[in-house]
Amino acid sequence: MDENKILQRITTNPAIFGGKPIIRGRRLAVEHVLGMLAAGDSAQTVLEGYPWLELEDIQACLVYARRLVGHERIDPLPLDAAS
Repeated sequence: MDENKILQRITTNPAIFGGKPIIRGRRLAVEHVLGMLAAGDSAQTVLEGYPWLELEDIQACLVYARRLVGHERIDPLPLDAAS
């Protein structure tokens, strides 16, 4: 899979959801798709809910999220503070 090509499916438009990342200029935010997947919905269920959506759109959301998380750094809590 060419990640750069698939990421072209993720766009932004200041007039839609305040410029949040959306799928192919439509009114479906990347975060919404990721939320459905995180809640346990299968890719098939997501596709059934949005007939215009394609499997590559879901893959693009996952690649987008992986790239964002790949740049995050979290400072671990000290062991005594975690209890």
